[in-house]
Amino acid sequence: MTSIQAQRVAGGAVSIFGEMSLLAQRHQAVNLGQGFPDFAAPDFVKQAAIAAIGADLNQYPPSPGWPRLRQVLAAQWEREHGRAVDWVHEVSITSGATEGLYALTQALLDPGDRVVVIEPAYDAYLADVRMAGASALPVRLCPPTPATPRWSLDVAALRDAFAQRPKLVLLNTPHNPTGMVLTRDELELIAGLCRYADTLVISDEVYDRMTYDDAVHLPIATLPDMWDRTITLGSTGKTFGVTGWKVGWAIGGAALNQALRQAKQWITFTTPTPLQEATAVAVEHAAAHGYYAQLRAEYAARRDLLRELLTRAGLQPLRVEGAYFISCEVRRFGFADDQDFCRWLIGAAGVAAIPTSIFYGRQDDLPQIVRFCFAKQHATLLAAGERLLRIAR
Repeated sequence: MTSIQAQRVAGGAVSIFGEMSLLAQRHQAVNLGQGFPDFAAPDFVKQAAIAAIGADLNQYPPSPGWPRLRQVLAAQWEREHGRAVDWVHEVSITSGATEGLYALTQALLDPGDRVVVIEPAYDAYLADVRMAGASALPVRLCPPTPATPRWSLDVAALRDAFAQRPKLVLLNTPHNPTGMVLTRDELELIAGLCRYADTLVISDEVYDRMTYDDAVHLPIATLPDMWDRTITLGSTGKTFGVTGWKVGWAIGGAALNQALRQAKQWITFTTPTPLQEATAVAVEHAAAHGYYAQLRAEYAARRDLLRELLTRAGLQPLRVEGAYFISCEVRRFGFADDQDFCRWLIGAAGVAAIPTSIFYGRQDDLPQIVRFCFAKQHATLLAAGERLLRIAR
């Protein structure tokens, strides 16, 4: 019998998220592995969805997205970044940022094209590049050290990658899994390399509302000469705590949006109408009632709580500038790799985490770092902290 799977999917690894979730269920562990909230969405968000369904907004919207939502997102970008956005040609709605990533890589890449991927990288990036028949140029971030307490770009490796004239670079800031927020200097370095190599940018900014301390999120599309070569992805799921809605958006140059739409029409075609309308209402409400500042403060409090609990358990958390994950270096526990540590942690402490090795293409010479999610109720975090004391050293 011939092989059932196409080669582009046959090489995909079994999801560690699924394995860790099954182990967590088996051991009745507190699951801080998967990145979604365990608390209710804000009432104004839920009421907006109820109202949209009640208004019988039940049929297909235009494939590029519900006009009102695109108008609201364009207005928000202009208000916050000072650039007028053409909502007709420069804003598209996707079924989550994940579909935006897939549709864009399908639309922009031909077999043999090269793509810079900064690792550790959200696991869909390498899969999407492979599905498009392109080749990844991985560039690893430098892990924190006592002398340099934040993750940082490997400038020499980045320059070497761009010297190969990549068609595309995949950015993520604030960054999953590290919690790094790219600085203006780092973004200007990347922008300069993009201009030099004539490289396009997909900038995944779904955690843009979650930055802490003195970290400031800056879209690379706002830098000189970057608008037409950049498309920026956002997400209702992360900003409003409704990951199951799968409403995302793409904002950027008209040519990039047109390419996205040409692929999207053969993938999902469109995204649920009532949830797009509800997102439009939610974005307007958030801007008018200080929701984003409240969100940042609440997530900062969760970060601080989990950081204290991890420290108490002897896990030495790394610096977090954005997103909703905390990482810890665990080599001193003596396991062969971070995946073995995570399997042991579920049994020994009853807490699930995610090994960051899964966010790399090659598995050689990796730091042993695990990721905990703090998008959880305080009670959930406290329960995890109590259990983690079992492994305190």
